[in-house]
Parts: sequence; structure tokens; C-alpha cells
Amino acid sequence: MRYSAGLLPFRRSTTGLQVFLTHMGGPYWEHMDEGAWSIAKGEYEPDEETPPQVARREFAEEVGMPPPDGDLIDLGSYRAHRGKTVIAFGVETDIDLHFVESNTFTMEWPRGSGQFGEFPECDGAAWFDLETARSKIMPGQTVVLDRLAAHAG
Repeated sequence: MRYSAGLLPFRRSTTGLQVFLTHMGGPYWEHMDEGAWSIAKGEYEPDEETPPQVARREFAEEVGMPPPDGDLIDLGSYRAHRGKTVIAFGVETDIDLHFVESNTFTMEWPRGSGQFGEFPECDGAAWFDLETARSKIMPGQTVVLDRLAAHAG
């Protein structure tokens, strides 16, 4: 079984909760918006790292700035579309987070071409109110937004 852990920073505004999402990188996601955003997350080996460690590490790698300090809120787990179990954590912050740069991965593109390129895991990040975030985030991750909203009241 494969595991991932991710971090969902949030803040309270006069209009309600806002969440900080990352835009998926690489050529497949380049021109997509709806359903192409995600919590910052990544895979790990359970016997090597804890989910909170991974969530914080992945945020730093994908956003390019340190994760917000603060107590992590367990938002539970969900099953990603390829069977991976993802454990999500929320963290409240008043830091004005922004995208700096992301780590990269190598893949063949176009598929079957024999040409390999280096692509960012994420190519942007932004704050969204919960309603907008529901349309931006990958469909399988909306459960994390629901759990955060329930937790935050």
C-alpha cells in the first residue's frame, strides 16, 4: 500500500475560511484550472517518517517556503483515485503564504516520444475561499475541505 501526507493551511477572514492550495505542475495540468489544485502532499514510507513530518516537508518542497508553525489539525484520511491513502492535516495561520518555487520530477513528454523533461511538481499556489476551493481542488480531495469546515465551525 502507498501512503501520502499533506498540509492544508487555512486562515479566517471577514468573509469566512480561506485555504491555501497548490496548482499541479507538469505539462498535463499546465492549462487546467478546475479540479487541478491540491493540498501540498507527498508519499512516504511509514517506517521512515511520520505523517506530520511528511506533510510539513512536502509543503516546503512544493511551495518553496517553510510550512506555517502551529498545531496540526487531523483532517483524517481519504483514498486517492489510484488507491493511495492520503492523511491530511490543517494548520491555521496568519502568515501571507505565497508560491516561491517547487521541486521537480522527470517524465517522458509527450508520452511515447522518447523525450524526457524536468517539470515542477507544482507551478503555483494561492488562497481561495471554501466555495471557490471546492471547484478548484481535485474532486477526491473535497472531503478534506468538508472536514476543515466542520472543525472550524
